[in-house]
Amino acid sequence: MTAPKKIPPAALLLGAAGVIPFAALALLIVLDGAGLLAPEQAKRVLRLYGAVILSFMGGAQWGLATARADGPKARALAVSVLPALFAWAAFLVPAGPGLLALSAAFLALMLYDLWTVGRGEAPLWYGRLRVGLTLAVVGALQIALVAGGGLS
Repeated sequence: MTAPKKIPPAALLLGAAGVIPFAALALLIVLDGAGLLAPEQAKRVLRLYGAVILSFMGGAQWGLATARADGPKARALAVSVLPALFAWAAFLVPAGPGLLALSAAFLALMLYDLWTVGRGEAPLWYGRLRVGLTLAVVGALQIALVAGGGLS
């Protein structure tokens, strides 16, 4: 896949905007809800938002797979639906394990995304964008996990 190396400004801006709810909710958890949300509610909303975004990221892989000139590969289609299934499960478990599971899933999908960039299945800029956004998301999830009482 040929594409510019520079991250398109719209992708960077919208990607960064998508990190804002992660950071804001993690901050609310650190501040014990800050009178806006009960801490448990903030953790639930964070897990829900994380599940939605993880599902969206799987959808991005679906789009890359289906855009191939030679047709989609079964591997790529299978991997693209796994994030949504995993996100759903991470939302259903208690807050601590759910936040940890989402963190692991975001990191795993980032590694897969980087692998697809290396294979030429995604534009070069996509890998750079994914690393920065994923590290910000995982950082927020981990802050929320620690501030919210860990795995208990």
